[in-house]
Amino acid sequence: MLVAIPAALAAGLCFALAGVLQQRSASARPADEFLSFRLLLDLARKPLWVSGIALAVLAYGCQGLALAYAPLTLVQPLIVSELLFAIPLSALVLRMRLRRREWCGVLAVSTGLVTALAAARPRPAEAVADPGAWLVMLAGVGAATALALVAGRHAGGTAKASLIALAAGLVMGTQSVLLAATVERFDGGAAAVFTAWQTYLLVGASIGGLLLIQSAFQAGPLAASMPVMDAVEPAVAIAAGVTLFGESVRTGWPAGGVALAGLLLLFAGIVLLDTSPLLKALYRRETADRAPEEAGRAAGGTAEGGNAGGNGPGEGRRRGRG
Repeated sequence: MLVAIPAALAAGLCFALAGVLQQRSASARPADEFLSFRLLLDLARKPLWVSGIALAVLAYGCQGLALAYAPLTLVQPLIVSELLFAIPLSALVLRMRLRRREWCGVLAVSTGLVTALAAARPRPAEAVADPGAWLVMLAGVGAATALALVAGRHAGGTAKASLIALAAGLVMGTQSVLLAATVERFDGGAAAVFTAWQTYLLVGASIGGLLLIQSAFQAGPLAASMPVMDAVEPAVAIAAGVTLFGESVRTGWPAGGVALAGLLLLFAGIVLLDTSPLLKALYRRETADRAPEEAGRAAGGTAEGGNAGGNGPGEGRRRGRG
């Protein structure tokens, strides 16, 4: 525990810093890059964003160190501490102070998520998922992700960020399940890994999940996206573990009641943050900061078009005079 607890808290802090840096970079990108792979290509050239990715890699290393000394049921709740670090840090970077409403929302999300995970206490099993179960799970997640994306495209304000974060959480939760299925094949050697369809879907889910995360960061403040992703990702992973691999969770009394109370508290915290006037002000500030760059890009495009259109006749007249 002397190693696991500090390592898990360090992972939470690194994840928080990574989220702040990535969101700061993504929020400055123009709106026409939303849900486009151009967003990732442009962000990859930004040192601030690359630093965020490096911190995320360091966070995964700290998480792995913690898991080597303690069970997931202890480590995962401690990593949720990223919310307690990330949202205040994000407000600090933007030079805005969190009020009581925002602090209550952050604490409600963190406490609710930790309570639900601790009460459910997922337990591993040795069952192997059949193709039919995989198909049902992937179809369900795919449909839910598509609905979240459609709703997110038509939403405005902080709701857009939360809905895209919902899609990101669904995809990244599925990515965690695919990663577990791929790791299980390591004992069979490279042939077992590279002949499994889960390996290739894992790559696709990782890239798609990264794009959705950055699009959620681009769409609104960190407090509108990170709590949703932190809630949905483990929920999908646990649900898939139960349905695919026969893992068990505690559903009887009082554990089931405590888990339900944690989920309700989590939902209440997300609503508090999503409807916060401060977060709406943050959203307006980020939108205003991005407007001059977008206007410049639009003006540049118009000027180029005008020059291209104006050069033709001039060139023709010069040639005619010659």
